[in-house]
Amino acid sequence: MLALGLLLNIAGVGLFCWLIFTLAVYALPFFVGLYIFMLALHGGAGVLGAPLLGFVAGGVTLAIGQTAFAMTRSMIVRAIIAALFAVPATFAGYQVVFEMSQIGVPSLAWREVFACLGAIFIGGTAWTRLTIITETRPLASDRVVGSDPHPVLTAAAHKQ
Repeated sequence: MLALGLLLNIAGVGLFCWLIFTLAVYALPFFVGLYIFMLALHGGAGVLGAPLLGFVAGGVTLAIGQTAFAMTRSMIVRAIIAALFAVPATFAGYQVVFEMSQIGVPSLAWREVFACLGAIFIGGTAWTRLTIITETRPLASDRVVGSDPHPVLTAAAHKQ
């Protein structure tokens, strides 16, 4: 039973870490959605209207961020947008790793070290995922995006 418990704990921590790294990009939309939800709830939107507004605000934040990142060619603007998504993920990563390290690390100094390393890795993951998800494509004024010209067949291809 002890071995099964250890294996399940390792699997649970691994699943939790995978979930943190996968959802790191969505920290900013989550925080925006939560903020709008709280504003709407306290503003009198009700129990049904406030979550709806929160979901819409989070989705719109993600869509605007990824669209703006994909459409701009300026590296400075891209870095600012990526930082807007990575900074909340970094803060969330710090808090999660700090609390998770409380389970097995009794020293406060080592918990701080692990939390700082976790924040760096999770923030870097959010930055990387945002830049990988949305890559710019060169636009040509004479053709539609995505309609690549057909490859030219050479004489060697016709000789089969």
